Amino acid sequence: MKRSLIILLMLISFKPVSSQITKEKPKLVVGIVVDQMRYDYLTRFWDQFGENGFKRMVNNGYNFKNHHFNYVPTYTGPGHASVFTGTTPANHGIIGNNWYNKFEDSFVYCAGDDNVNPVGTADRAGKMSPHRMKSTTFGDENRLQTQGKGKTIGVALKDRGAILPAGHAANAAYWFHGKDEAKWITSSYYMEQLPQWVQDFNESGISKSYLKEWAPLKDITTYQQSGVDRNEFEFGFDGKETADFPYDLKALAKENGEYDLIKATPFGNDLTAEFAKAAIKGEDLGKDNVTDVLTLSFSSTDYVGHNFGVNSKEIQDTYLRLDQNIAEVLQYLDAEVGAGEYLVFLTADHGGVDVPAYLKSKKVPAGYYDELTMKEKLNKFSSETFKNDSLIKNISNSQIFLNYDELLAEDISLEEVTSKMSHFLLKQEKISRVFTRNELQIGAFSNQIGELIQNGYNQKRSGDLVFVIDPGYIVYPDKGTTHGSGFAYDTHAPLLFFGKGIKKGETYEKTYIRDIAPTISAMLGIAFPNASTGKPLKEVLDR
Repeated sequence: MKRSLIILLMLISFKPVSSQITKEKPKLVVGIVVDQMRYDYLTRFWDQFGENGFKRMVNNGYNFKNHHFNYVPTYTGPGHASVFTGTTPANHGIIGNNWYNKFEDSFVYCAGDDNVNPVGTADRAGKMSPHRMKSTTFGDENRLQTQGKGKTIGVALKDRGAILPAGHAANAAYWFHGKDEAKWITSSYYMEQLPQWVQDFNESGISKSYLKEWAPLKDITTYQQSGVDRNEFEFGFDGKETADFPYDLKALAKENGEYDLIKATPFGNDLTAEFAKAAIKGEDLGKDNVTDVLTLSFSSTDYVGHNFGVNSKEIQDTYLRLDQNIAEVLQYLDAEVGAGEYLVFLTADHGGVDVPAYLKSKKVPAGYYDELTMKEKLNKFSSETFKNDSLIKNISNSQIFLNYDELLAEDISLEEVTSKMSHFLLKQEKISRVFTRNELQIGAFSNQIGELIQNGYNQKRSGDLVFVIDPGYIVYPDKGTTHGSGFAYDTHAPLLFFGKGIKKGETYEKTYIRDIAPTISAMLGIAFPNASTGKPLKEVLDR
C-alpha cells in the first residue's frame, strides 16, 4: 500500500520534460547582429541612449561583457555565419567576404551563386544563396525539428548579412538593392516572386524617402564621446569637400551610388527596422506556439565606420539613432508578439580599429601595411632562392597561395618553400607571426593568435601561409578604418540576451561567438547546428 501511494504521488507530480520545454519556448527568436559594433560603444555612448533600446536590453536582460570572436579573419561574412552556426570558418567554410579559389584560379564571393536568378530585380545583385556555407544554422535545425512549421526569415541591407544567418532551409532572405531602384530583393533559391507584402513595401516609397538631410540627432556639442567633426581622418562623400555635418543626401546621391548612399548613413538602419517590422507582420511571425526565427542585421554601422572611423561624430550619431531603432523593434515585438513571448539576442559580426593615422597623432603605435610591396619582395626572394618567380599564385586576406603546378614542374618541396618563405616574412617589418599550412594542419595552438588563426583556417579553402601584422596596423587607405584582425579591438563584441526566460545579470567571464547558436538550440530543445563547436551559456540557461 505504501509503495503504491508513493508511485501514485510520483505520477501526479511528474511533468514530461518535453512539455516543460515546449511551455518555455519563445514564440519568436530575433537574432540581431550589428555590423562593426565594438563592445565599448555600449559604454561610451551609454549616457545619451534612451531607456527603451540598448538600456532596456542591458537593464532587463543578461550582458556578457567579455565576449569575443575566437578566430580570424573578423569580417562580415565569417562573422554572420559563425554567430548562427555555432562554429568557426574552419568548419562552416566562410573564410572571408571574398576569397581566392585555388582550384578555379578565381575569386569567389561568400554569398554569390550564378545558378540562381534575381527576384525583385533584373540586377546581378539578386544572384545570391547560402550554398558556400557548409554547416547548418540554429534556424535550419528549428525548421527541421518543427517539420517546417517554424519559419525562418533573414533581413539585412547586405545580402550576406541576410543570407548566411538565415541558413539553408530558410523561408526567405531579403536584402536591399539601391542604385536606381531602392528595392528589397531576394533570389530564386527561396522563391520565384516576391510576396505581396514585400511588393507593397517596395511600391510604398518608404525606401526612397531616406534620401534626405543627415544632420545630428541631438545637439552636436553634446557629442563629447567623439572627436572634432571636421578632421583629416575621414573620407566623407564625393561631391562634398569636407567630411562634416550636415549631409544633403539627395544632392550627393548621383555621385555616391544613387540609392546605395542610404546604406552608408544611419537611415539605412531606419529602413532595415521598418522592413523588419513589415516582415514580422507580413509573415505572421510569432503568432502561434511553434517558434519562428527572424535574423536581423543592421549594416549601416559598418559603412559609416569604414568611412568615418571609430572616433567620429558620425559614428556616435549613428549609434544614438540605432538605439532608437532597437527600441522601436522591441516595442513592435511587444505589440505584435506579446511582451515576454519573444527572445532577442544582440551581438556583432566584428569590431573595428581606430583610424591608424589618428592613433599615430596620439603617439600610439599604428600605421599601414603595403601588401603589394611585400609581394614584390617575396617574389624577388623566391626568384633568388628557388630560381623561380612564379611560385606565388595569390596573396589575399593575409594568406599566401602557392602555385602547385610550378612546384611540381620544378620538383620543389612544398615544406621547403613554406619554411623558407615563413622565415623570410618574419624578418620583415610589421609582420609579427607567420604560420605554415603544415603547422596549422597538425599543430594544436593554445596561445591567443595561433589558436584564432587555426580556428579560421579551412584546410580546403585557405592558403599555404598565413601572416599576422602588428596591432594597430591595417591594409587600407590612410582615412577611415577597417577590421579583420585577431586583436581585441576587432574581437571584443557585445552579447545581450533579453526576453522570455532571460534573467537579469552580467558576467566578465570570457565567452565566444560560437557559443550563441548552441545556447539558442538548448533553449528551444532542438539539435545543435551540425558543425557546432560552441558550448551553451549556462548563465542564461540556469533559470
